[in-house]
Amino acid sequence: QASHATAQRTLAEAFALQSPSMEATAPSVGAGANGSLAAAARAQVGPPTNPMATALLTDQYQFSMAYAYWKAGKHADHAVFDLYFRKNPFGGEFTVFAGLEECIKFIANFKFTEDEISFLQSVMPMCEDAFFDYLRGIDCSDVEVYSIPEGSVVFPKVPLMRVEGPVAVVQLLETPFVNLINYASLVTTNAARHRHVAGKSKVLMEFGLRRAQGPDGAISASKYCFMGGFDATSSNVLAGHLFGIPLRGTHSHAYVSSYMSLDEIPDRTLRNKDGSKICKDFVSLVKEWLCKIQAADSLRNVFGDTNQSELAAFASYALAFPSSFLALVDTYDVMRSGIPNFCAVALALHDLGYKASGIRLDSGDLAYLSIETRKVFHAIEKEFNIPGFGKMVITASNDLNEETIDALNKQGHEVDAFGIGTYLVTCYSQAALGCVFKLVEINSRPRIKLSEDVAKVSIPCKKRCFRLYGKEGYPLVDIMIRESEPSPKAGERILCRHPFLESKRA
Repeated sequence: QASHATAQRTLAEAFALQSPSMEATAPSVGAGANGSLAAAARAQVGPPTNPMATALLTDQYQFSMAYAYWKAGKHADHAVFDLYFRKNPFGGEFTVFAGLEECIKFIANFKFTEDEISFLQSVMPMCEDAFFDYLRGIDCSDVEVYSIPEGSVVFPKVPLMRVEGPVAVVQLLETPFVNLINYASLVTTNAARHRHVAGKSKVLMEFGLRRAQGPDGAISASKYCFMGGFDATSSNVLAGHLFGIPLRGTHSHAYVSSYMSLDEIPDRTLRNKDGSKICKDFVSLVKEWLCKIQAADSLRNVFGDTNQSELAAFASYALAFPSSFLALVDTYDVMRSGIPNFCAVALALHDLGYKASGIRLDSGDLAYLSIETRKVFHAIEKEFNIPGFGKMVITASNDLNEETIDALNKQGHEVDAFGIGTYLVTCYSQAALGCVFKLVEINSRPRIKLSEDVAKVSIPCKKRCFRLYGKEGYPLVDIMIRESEPSPKAGERILCRHPFLESKRA
């Protein structure tokens, strides 16, 4: 939210942003650039996150239409387009709008280079040279964008963005705008749905870089999952650098299995957290605590011999990160080895003034294992009088999604944090949102696209959108009105009709 607010301020300053007054509504955000501000806008907004988002990033037929408009002398006609979607994703009841910032960066930097012009000339040899001179001179100085604020909950048919300007220029923006909004809104909505099912108290971490559709898909996923309610990324350091997203993580199974014995730890010294003294043999301290755990009355017969190579890996990792030790405990056997080994290292760290962060479970029955692990943590807290040990963080991963988290909630579990990757970033249950970009007015005359499929009929004319709230402060309905119509007023009744179903009205 903070980064979003910063982005909105940047847009406001760069484009002399003005919001129309919309009483008791969620106001639209209008951003218009003119020639005198174009250079300042580019400097202040910055380039698109993806350097491939250039003026050439569009369908071939957009250039064909631009030439036809120019050839007919219609290229400067004032056109109004709406960008919207027709159906909420994932079989749900809402969508979260995202991608606006990248659209603003795109139009602020929209300009053809000589290399791009030369390429277009090579693939459009039938076009007159004067057309390419026209392309050299265009930018988005005469384009205006009116938008619902990024991060808002939105619904089908209501324009997310209204784009106005010379028809040939705005036509060239159609494909990149739809591209920049489509996945951004889809994955933000997916993240919000995961947040909804997990609840407000759980920590959610995005784990999706290695499973995402390429580097751009991964960067976008990390950014928009954060917008959708995730707390951090564990997979994408570049996204943390670019967007200030918090980074959280631990180690992999490879790190654990790379160790063979405790003899592989050459430097066993660790200074107390307060710096007052040095423990000369941290590994011996860990082994002492493991023996105490195995002999504890409250844990008698629970733990036997543990995997010593795993213990070596945990001890080594704790020596490297004593203030943030979080162990992956399922490389060999969670309850017989991973948990007692972790506890031994965590207790040794406690002796030196450090507090371990917790564990991660990446396989097995997550509900059962988390409950049994929590019992052990509470038993150790009571047995050795270590306040707070019972509240040690338990993180779960392993191909989680909405359904598995919901199932865990119904079954009962002790998981504090979830790491979610493949199903989140790939939007596994729905490939695309299905945004469209439709002409609704040209030269002040409304236009409509008809279809035998009612869902594909466009809603004509330049519109304003309002969210109406009831007396209790809850939003009731979104309505669209023509720009020339008076705004709704608080306290006054207004008849709202469904655009296609005559029987639905409020």
